Amino acid sequence: MDAIYTAAATATGREGRAVSSDGQLDLTLAFPPALGGNGQGTNPEQLFAAGYAACFASALGAIGRQAKVDTGEISVTAEVGIGKDESDGGFALKVTLRVELPEALANETGEKLVHQAHAFCPYSKATKGNIPVDLVIE
Repeated sequence: MDAIYTAAATATGREGRAVSSDGQLDLTLAFPPALGGNGQGTNPEQLFAAGYAACFASALGAIGRQAKVDTGEISVTAEVGIGKDESDGGFALKVTLRVELPEALANETGEKLVHQAHAFCPYSKATKGNIPVDLVIE
């Protein structure tokens, strides 16, 4: 694949800073309280959740346009969980994507579009077979 766009960011660890190469992103990083930190910054799970939610919403809109279906106002909430990986004692991720569709798409068509978007979204492709992703249509 030839990249059309490449994002670059540098981080100094889970407690430090994350800065994008263009300076648009400049964040303090901290462990969340659930992982023993003070929560005085964002964390990789929040950043991943924001990126995945935005990408999935965009993918759903693109799939709707391809199908000539007006998706209207959609909202995607990505919940990224981190926990112990029993296979190696380290950590692993899981994701729940909560997709809020307008009333007009609260049907089989909306469900089909969500599943097509999951097959189309680059984040979904990257996670496929690597971490569990649950789709919840609300």
